Amino acid sequence: MKKFLTLSLAALLCAQSAAARQQPKPPQKPSDSQPNRQQPAPQQRTPPPASPDLKDYGIEIAPDPRLIVMMAALDAAGWDPTPAGERPSVFRELLRKDQAALDPVLRKRMQDFYQRNALKGDAATPADQAARYVSLAYTLGQPPTFEEPQRSDDLPAGVLDVLHFVPLLREFYKQSGIDGRLNTYVQAHRAAGDRLRAPAIEMARVVLAYLNTRPQTTITERTRVTEPAKGKKKGERQLTVTNERDRRFRVVPDLLAAPGAVNFRVVGEDYNAIVPVDVDPRLSETRRAYIQFVVDPLVAHASGQIAAKRDEIKQLLEKEHARTGNDLSPDVFLVVSRSLVSAADARLEEALRLSVLQFEMGERLKRAADPAARDQLTKEVKERQAAIEDAAVEQLADAYERGAVLSFHFTDQLRGVEGSGFDISNFIPDMVASISVERELKRPAEFAAAVARAREARSRAQEARAKQVREAAPTDERRAALLKSLGDVDDLLRVHNYEEAETRLVALREQYRDEPLVYFALGQTASLSAQEAFDEGLQAQRLNAALAHFRQAILFSTPDTDPSVAFRAHLASGRILAHLERRDEAAREFDAVISASAPSDRWHQEALAEKKKLSGQ
Repeated sequence: MKKFLTLSLAALLCAQSAAARQQPKPPQKPSDSQPNRQQPAPQQRTPPPASPDLKDYGIEIAPDPRLIVMMAALDAAGWDPTPAGERPSVFRELLRKDQAALDPVLRKRMQDFYQRNALKGDAATPADQAARYVSLAYTLGQPPTFEEPQRSDDLPAGVLDVLHFVPLLREFYKQSGIDGRLNTYVQAHRAAGDRLRAPAIEMARVVLAYLNTRPQTTITERTRVTEPAKGKKKGERQLTVTNERDRRFRVVPDLLAAPGAVNFRVVGEDYNAIVPVDVDPRLSETRRAYIQFVVDPLVAHASGQIAAKRDEIKQLLEKEHARTGNDLSPDVFLVVSRSLVSAADARLEEALRLSVLQFEMGERLKRAADPAARDQLTKEVKERQAAIEDAAVEQLADAYERGAVLSFHFTDQLRGVEGSGFDISNFIPDMVASISVERELKRPAEFAAAVARAREARSRAQEARAKQVREAAPTDERRAALLKSLGDVDDLLRVHNYEEAETRLVALREQYRDEPLVYFALGQTASLSAQEAFDEGLQAQRLNAALAHFRQAILFSTPDTDPSVAFRAHLASGRILAHLERRDEAAREFDAVISASAPSDRWHQEALAEKKKLSGQ
């Protein structure tokens, strides 16, 4: 297997992630495989932080009130990213219910503005339509004033087109009553942000382990100022003033975003990744944005080397513009930064896909019955590895054609230092100094074949998925609708909207009288709402209601029902009864799970643990 599958980068990331949790060790001497690279002075490697504290990674997860108001106003103006045939998200439905009484005259003015300024053409997606308004939100002050910027060509792209939406936004804020609901909306977004914490930390650890660095979380500026001379001295004197500014990578949860669309906005030293709730930060543009947050100050430290290469980089940009006709940024510092970000992101994506392939094939090889089956798997793994490599080339080629014309150069450079044990910042000056226009101009001819193969493979995969959908057995639409509704209820419970959750579940109970999942969800809702009740009588009432619902979930369970439903209902009932100091009844609930489940089952083990706690009381 190892003969055919090269996974050095994936192995490197695993090793570095483990090393990040240990004390730093003296580094190994860098490899001599890069004879033209100046070796940095020996120093200890820079292990990424192993702390669960987001601040150690320069990350902050928090909602942004001005963005919430902007997206709510955009919804009132008629923007709707909900896919055809699907129900709007729970939060969007609640928002629309809250805004049902909005002044129709104001709503019409907002709709007219949105329609008049909408991007034209079928290619414009809901995410594209919203992007300019997201950018606008980040040029404004916070509510209620929403101070707007001066009109300038320096504003983000597209903002000037929608800048006149700001007066409508202020009217919307005053007339819609959102000021009174905003705190509730912020709390809902904060709850969504809590779910992003663990994956955001994991994403940061992987990025920092690969780059072998730490994020720069402060910027120090030294400026010369003039002040009058003191005492008997006449004239003025020059002073150097040092100022420090914090840098932050802000993950902003957005419950109203277009599905899957991550917006990234840099405002001063704040790098804002606006993330929908359906997006995993580890596998999305969020990771790329975080790489940029880490890389930008490192590139700034190499400004002298970049300036020395200015003419060569501009020549490369001119040649690429002539080849494709694409409008490319002439900012050479931006080109270097974006190219390095693209290279690092492509290498990480390739490593992730290769590690998944390695695990899958390892499991299949264990089950292979004979040499012929093993040979077939070996052939398959070589083909899939080649496809992954082609996809990485396509990703880099796309970046190249969008202006990151040094993406292939930095990919080659990164390969040369992976595993060196040194901070990536030690190598960036030499990476820049080794840029060769002649070499980079050959890239399009070199990547053309791989890009064609990658696109053909993706087209075949899409056709195969479409065929699979067409030939798939028809689904139970009624069952699918139930599960979708229960998923919406879960979303409501996460944001502590127990009243709306119960309302929906009561309606579901009328449609699904014998469905244990509905009764279990009713029990969950009553139990969770009891935890937030301050009045003891109200708390007891809700807990008893939860017990009744869990009992019905158990009674309506049949041999065809997923046994975990009854197990979870017994466990939840036992915990409530233990809280109410009805220990004998609680023990019977736990015993019901223990007797009906296998010792290796997680529910069996949970019941044993709960019974042990009960006996220790």
